[in-house]
Amino acid sequence: MKLNHPELIDLLQKAYSAEKAASFAYQGHAGSVKDKNQKKEIHQIELDEWSHRDEVLKIMNDFEIPISRWYELKFYIIGKIISGSCYIIGWFMPFYFAGRLESGNVCEYFRMRHFFNSLGISKYDSILYEMGMKEKEHEIYFLEKIKGNKLLPFFEKLFSWGNNKGFNNIDLEKKYPVDNSNHYCKK
Repeated sequence: MKLNHPELIDLLQKAYSAEKAASFAYQGHAGSVKDKNQKKEIHQIELDEWSHRDEVLKIMNDFEIPISRWYELKFYIIGKIISGSCYIIGWFMPFYFAGRLESGNVCEYFRMRHFFNSLGISKYDSILYEMGMKEKEHEIYFLEKIKGNKLLPFFEKLFSWGNNKGFNNIDLEKKYPVDNSNHYCKK
């Protein structure tokens, strides 16, 4: 079966390749931190991203959506640059920008779900919900590591993410189940 939804197709292709970039970035991030627990936690986040990439590919295969060579190259380069930069930009910025990125990634999976639902397809609701929630957990993890840092208010003002600003409307303390979560990430 082929999808007739160019925006959804592009979103799937982009997410597939961007998960590789995130995984590469987390390899550098984990390598650059000194704390053994943080290394282990960031490595687990890397593994989650590889898992998300596998799940997105399964969905793409269901609809014969090809992998974008352009996105693969673009996000490969981005991921490797970010990975290397983690060793030179200090401790705070990798945590900050990882959290900011994860905050936006949450809605990518809910947008996919909304697009599928608009086509009458609900088969992927659970896996897209789970991946979106996992991205939210990642966001919270990174924010927790920096929430008291003196640089956070400045970065929050400059980059619109932090203690008081985010890119999704999900509260893990008041999480709605899959069947009642259609309002997540609706603009």
